[in-house]
Amino acid sequence: MCGIVGYVGKKPVLDILLDGLEQLEYRGYDSSGVAIKCPDAIKVYKAEGKLSNLREELAPHAYELAKSTMGIGHIRWATHGAPTVINAHPHTCNCGNLVIVHNGIIENYKELKEELEAKGCVFKSQTDTETIAHLIANIYGEVKDLTKAVQLATKRIQGAYALCIMHNDEKDKLVVTKRNAPLVIGVGEHEFYVASDVPAIIKHTKRAIYLTDNQVAVLTPETMVLQDENGKELTPKVEILPWEPVALSKMGYKHFMLKEIHEQPDVIRNILVGKLHTSNSPIILDEVKVNKETLKNLNRIQVIACGTSLHAAMIGKYIIEDFCGIPVDVEASSEYIYRKTVTDEHTLVIGVSQSGETADTLTAIKQSKARGSHILIITNRPDSAMAREADSLIPVSAGIEVSVAATKSYIAQLTSFYLLALYMAEIKSSMPADKLTELKSGLLTLPQKIEQILAHKENIQKCARKYSSTRDFIYIARGINYPTALEGALKLKEISYINATGYPAGELKHGPIAMLDETMPVLSILMKGSVYEKLLSNSEEAKARNARMIALTNSDDEKLDDLFDYIIRVPEIEELLSPIIAMIPLQLMAYYIAEFLGKDVDQPRNLAKSVTVE
Repeated sequence: MCGIVGYVGKKPVLDILLDGLEQLEYRGYDSSGVAIKCPDAIKVYKAEGKLSNLREELAPHAYELAKSTMGIGHIRWATHGAPTVINAHPHTCNCGNLVIVHNGIIENYKELKEELEAKGCVFKSQTDTETIAHLIANIYGEVKDLTKAVQLATKRIQGAYALCIMHNDEKDKLVVTKRNAPLVIGVGEHEFYVASDVPAIIKHTKRAIYLTDNQVAVLTPETMVLQDENGKELTPKVEILPWEPVALSKMGYKHFMLKEIHEQPDVIRNILVGKLHTSNSPIILDEVKVNKETLKNLNRIQVIACGTSLHAAMIGKYIIEDFCGIPVDVEASSEYIYRKTVTDEHTLVIGVSQSGETADTLTAIKQSKARGSHILIITNRPDSAMAREADSLIPVSAGIEVSVAATKSYIAQLTSFYLLALYMAEIKSSMPADKLTELKSGLLTLPQKIEQILAHKENIQKCARKYSSTRDFIYIARGINYPTALEGALKLKEISYINATGYPAGELKHGPIAMLDETMPVLSILMKGSVYEKLLSNSEEAKARNARMIALTNSDDEKLDDLFDYIIRVPEIEELLSPIIAMIPLQLMAYYIAEFLGKDVDQPRNLAKSVTVE
């Protein structure tokens, strides 16, 4: 998490840094700061809270900084130390000549801090980052070379980091390096950009270099020198970024989240293009290297993910087991990496991550790969660290997702799981041909059905207004839509701060039913199919305890009118595909409740888009 921006070149740096930080606000927004190289000194400006506070802090200094052409900036999601001005980045050494911004966590900072304090370093903040500033400055005092000092310092650092450093005595020079944290260098004409993610630089250049772990880049307006950790010079690989700046525009929508919800029909179309042509044609997944022999030798599949991606993985488990008859385990990455896992060359390990940089999932993938497992990655970022670890890859093609709460990336992950499950079913011949054709036909019609929901949002908006004053919310479902209940509840929690919980409907009477009374809304995801009647019965149990009942359904069953206080209807869909359709109204429900409550929809408190620390 956190966002890093840096620039060295010929242009005024201040606006470049502030605009870059604005594009990275989804990574954290507890505090922010910039360091600007001026003729005689490096000047540092910081502010607590949103980036707008930093803009106000800088406004009186804009004229004096207008000619500066080198600087670094940071927007913070607090890990070590509270979100205060003193803990905000950039951090400096005691003399102020060396300035640093950092994304990640330094695991041995306490030991380093004790050593540096013994040498006379005085610490001002509670952050692990300040330790790096003092460490590099201490070594610089001996070697008098910033690049060498960084290389020596990083050999002593344990943990994850992306670093951007400058020193007042080394004119027009930025030194950047990384380990287990994302960092990209944008290549311009007589200029270089540094950022922890593409949105910060895409307006300026589409040429980029992705650093790999322990590489060090030395940037000046005219040159870039890439070295390994020991100083050996390397040849940089320049890549072309796949996005356009228009992806960062709200395009007339009030919030990015609402825009991204409306983009979902086209997201599905983009995924299906080249992969599924007609209901009678085979699935084509060119970057998936799982063949008949691989499947024959598989004992099981493990899917590892976090947050919203974990809910997509749970549905992936359901359909892979149903379509292919292969046992699938799903586990939160944060739990997976801290226990002894039974993974070997007979295990297919699927990592799911919107950013492809999620720290826990990346660690889990590396652990599994070391044991000989085939690694398949489902990600929105084919340029990410996780994708580079993959043996097989499914890019979900959702485009840049700016809102912190995942919407279109979740639907893209689900669609990718359906394609993968059908692809494996075709290879294994584990599903009747007519069923395969039916499901493919259903996938091809999903965009139009989602557009029907989006064209008639008024009923969802009314429902959201009616229940926006509630303090608690329960979502229930069974079977394939249990993860949909979890994801619907998560969306509401994330952006409205209402305490929402998803349950398997059959578990309601095993404890949660004690919470039901006339103040508690219960939303039943009541899709026609194998568990419809059971879920109807569970809904009646909740109604008998005076709960305020809402149905999300594709049924026109008249008896629902007596049971439910509010009914949200969606188009007809095959039960196995219903999680994609059911999720759209739940995203809208969460969005409108948060909007009615006046919450910061795109940047909910305490959250960040890309979780790059464990």
